[in-house]
Amino acid sequence: MSTFEELGISKEIVLGLVDLGFEIPMPVQEKVIPLLLGAKTDIVALAQTGTGKTAAYGLPLIQQTDTDNPMPQALILCPTRELCVQIAGDLNDFAKYVDNLHVLPVYGGSSMEVQIKALKKGVQIVVATPGRLIDLMGRRAIKLANVHTVVLDEADEMLNMGFLDSINEILAEVPENRSTLLFSATMPGEVAVIAKKYMKKPIEITIGNRNSGAENIKHLYYTVHAKDKYTALKRIVDFYPSIYGIVFCRTRIDTQEIADKLIADGYNAEALHGDLSQVQRDSVMQKFRIRHVQLLVATDVAARGLDVNDLTHIINYALPDDISAYTHRSGRTGRAGKAGTSIAIINLKEKHLIKQIEKLINKSFIAAKVPGGREICEKQLFNLINKMENVEIEHSEIDPFLPAIYKKLEWLEKEDVIKRFVALEFNRFLEYYRNAKDINVFEEKGRETSRDKGARDSFREKGTRGDRKEVTAFTRLVINVGKADGLYPNNLIELINSNSPGKRIRIGDITLGKNDGAFEVDSEYAQFLAKSLSDAEFQGSDLSVTIAKGQSSVDVNERRSFKEKGKFRGETDFKKGKDHSGKRAPMDERSYSGRPDRFNPKKKKK
Repeated sequence: MSTFEELGISKEIVLGLVDLGFEIPMPVQEKVIPLLLGAKTDIVALAQTGTGKTAAYGLPLIQQTDTDNPMPQALILCPTRELCVQIAGDLNDFAKYVDNLHVLPVYGGSSMEVQIKALKKGVQIVVATPGRLIDLMGRRAIKLANVHTVVLDEADEMLNMGFLDSINEILAEVPENRSTLLFSATMPGEVAVIAKKYMKKPIEITIGNRNSGAENIKHLYYTVHAKDKYTALKRIVDFYPSIYGIVFCRTRIDTQEIADKLIADGYNAEALHGDLSQVQRDSVMQKFRIRHVQLLVATDVAARGLDVNDLTHIINYALPDDISAYTHRSGRTGRAGKAGTSIAIINLKEKHLIKQIEKLINKSFIAAKVPGGREICEKQLFNLINKMENVEIEHSEIDPFLPAIYKKLEWLEKEDVIKRFVALEFNRFLEYYRNAKDINVFEEKGRETSRDKGARDSFREKGTRGDRKEVTAFTRLVINVGKADGLYPNNLIELINSNSPGKRIRIGDITLGKNDGAFEVDSEYAQFLAKSLSDAEFQGSDLSVTIAKGQSSVDVNERRSFKEKGKFRGETDFKKGKDHSGKRAPMDERSYSGRPDRFNPKKKKK
């Protein structure tokens, strides 16, 4: 195993690494550093987040920089503000003992005038997000004519975020004889295209298997009903009392909503998403890095490039739209050889996504059971005892008070003192989880079941599900939103549950078109739901729900398929699985695979 000196790193830089506690190069550094310190070359390096990529390209860049030349000589492009700041900070730490080296992070959300002023003073290494760099280029505030090395860090994520045109524009301004270094966790086709277009016979370096997750990360998934996802999240967090991690959501709205719920329920959490100002984001990240925040609830974009040490868990409250993003999410934990856990909370209809991710990362998930009240209480209890055993005692501060305390408690036996101490801190967990239901969902003979049959709020009437004798008639309702508005069957069921009169309502056939839909509900509650739903909104759209003309109710025992005589605005009629031409509809029009976690019910503003 080599040392940094043996790889060719200068003494000044090694001194900075020693201060950071870096002694032995990581695998990606061992492979990349000698190549970059040798002849000019292009490199494609595929390695997971947390494997030391920044030092792999950063140390040679620092060493090869001419500090007497105040012009930009190296350009590092990255997808987000957080990663931009993180990389610049790392490079400054590496170059602690290198005189006259200036590194500038350039990103949106901060003062462009301040950045322009810094560029005028002289900067050798620029770390930039594509958008802000394009702005500076447009103002002629930055010159790239002296750039000898361009680094594309997290290239796959930059392409996912739509920066391809910006990257093309930037690279067109950089000298053709530059070296191009591409670092990525995955190698999708778009990244390969960039490599082919802008690189000359690049050397490919792969650490681990392509697109695979880190070997020291354990992958778990919990299956629950969509309505129980938040409950499952709380139980998982309670089951790991020392958890320090990130909870990933799909949208900014969901991210803020989940963070607000956690905070209201007493958890140490904060939200991180694009609607926050840069000052707010910096404040949240600072609190998270120093562990004043235990759970960071974030979107994929906001969490890109977060270099936070010792994260124990990543929780996918919602799986990403692009499953390749799962690799980036899980890579937040299990860094620098440490163990980590990546968790996915799914409903049964998302099970196929787990299979797809398993193929992508070449690792198997463990099907885990959402812990029950007894298991959680036991974990919390022993965590409390461990804290008590390891607490540091300030004898000089406490000893003067002990005689009075001993006298106050002298009537209690040792066992009584222990019991009372435990109860004082622990009663709230015992009370909360005393009657906790089993929310796990299992698949039996191709259908969805749960241990707690009474926990279902509603379900589709299909085949043998439920006792059909309980409901004898359905009424069909028409709704003015459809798939183009993000409404899927699971969302609709969630919508119905959220606007029901507090009782379990049976739901019949659901047919959703592009802009409209129709569904059947227990006739007893049809009028109520039509009015209740019409007072609600879905993802910013005001809802209009009416009883379908000509079909007020349907006897379950004489159930039949309906065909709408007149076309509504959707692309399918009410006869499931067919369009107006009578042909089979596309699979996505017949599918049940919805995205329930995108649902955010709100009442209309008066």
